[in-house]
Amino acid sequence: MVRVITYGTFDLLHEGHYRLLQRAKQLGDYLIVGVTSEEYDQARGKLNVIDSLMTRIENVKKTGFADEIIVEESQGQKFRDIKKYNIDIFTVGSDWMGQFDYLKEYCEVIYLDRTKNISSTMLRTQKASIQRIGIIGTGRIANRFMLEAALVSGVNTQSVYNPHIKSAQIFANRWGIDAYEDLEQFYESLDIVYIASPHETHYAYIKQALERGKHVLCEKPMCLFVGQSEELFELARKNNLVLFEGIKTAYCPCFTKLLGIACGGTIGAIKDVEACFTKLEDDCNRELKDTKYGGSFTELGSYCLLPILKIYGHDYEDIQFETVRNASGIDIYTKAYLRYPNGLATAKCGLGVKSEGKLLISGTKGYITAEAPWWKTNYFEVHRENPEDVERFSERFLGDGLRYEISDLLSMINGDRKKDFKLTRGDSVTMAGIMEKFLRSQGRV
Repeated sequence: MVRVITYGTFDLLHEGHYRLLQRAKQLGDYLIVGVTSEEYDQARGKLNVIDSLMTRIENVKKTGFADEIIVEESQGQKFRDIKKYNIDIFTVGSDWMGQFDYLKEYCEVIYLDRTKNISSTMLRTQKASIQRIGIIGTGRIANRFMLEAALVSGVNTQSVYNPHIKSAQIFANRWGIDAYEDLEQFYESLDIVYIASPHETHYAYIKQALERGKHVLCEKPMCLFVGQSEELFELARKNNLVLFEGIKTAYCPCFTKLLGIACGGTIGAIKDVEACFTKLEDDCNRELKDTKYGGSFTELGSYCLLPILKIYGHDYEDIQFETVRNASGIDIYTKAYLRYPNGLATAKCGLGVKSEGKLLISGTKGYITAEAPWWKTNYFEVHRENPEDVERFSERFLGDGLRYEISDLLSMINGDRKKDFKLTRGDSVTMAGIMEKFLRSQGRV
């Protein structure tokens, strides 16, 4: 008897799950299915799981493919189960390609191709449905998005568009999704558009998607001009759609906690905010080749503006920019100084200059500091006059952080608008206005 084992969350059981279990059963004579517990899903960073453990077990049972169902509760259990149940074949979906090769010493490991174009046809009796995501753009962030989206229950990334079809096909082949050359057909294939294309293309793609009834998650900066931002948010409102700017820091648990403590009076009245984000970028990358829309501030400024706007608000009195440029005239280091009625702020960004990337919030009773990379906040400290009086706070930051914004986007689409305080329409519109002022100060527009 050939004994096979597979594992999964199996939330919102859909056609992809069904086919995976069917093919797993065909590999042998006896199939054991491990269903992850709620606690283990949380520990491994799986977000937004909707069905209870008992519901998920019952749904797996109803497929008729599982001869035995067990609960996966901890890391390392797969190895123990292989030994305990005398397993011949371990199998999972190709999304996990290579990650379980270490088990080849103990049994055969088979990665099954993922099912394309998952539908919600198996969810007719449930309120929740799977949202189909299509990606515009095939760069570095799009690849990270694929990994992160796989860890959010209730979404399935199944299509990609790039005006350069070869790039789309390479990306699609890598991730087992569909590539589209025709933009209209691409829009028809999805419910949510994730836009990860160059900055100056965002406006047109967002408008097209909203006009076709699609929700939108767009990478920062969502817009470079305040008028465009206001227009798009109004279009989304009229069409009852969610328009979401992807500044991942805004949606991360520890950053939300930091803002709560900062604005809660712990360090008194806040009088200064300094945010710095720099990295050394390859001169061949788009960010340092685009003389009109590239550079450090358009690339990184959104992160540094985020804590300033969340703490002080949108009504700054004055803003000034100072830049260091390369031979092509692109800013490789920028400082933005903002004056508010009751405080000051500085946003520092660099793509060709490296500095200490810190977030520092200064108040009348103390200060808060988060060291680099604070834009992936998982730890910060509250200091007071007494140098020994230090409070330390931490929260987990899972993966690349994109899963948090995807999870919040899905919650809003499903009717929970309680999370939109993390990055409001006003925040995004104000950022677009600052981006426009920066570009005008540089003579780029």
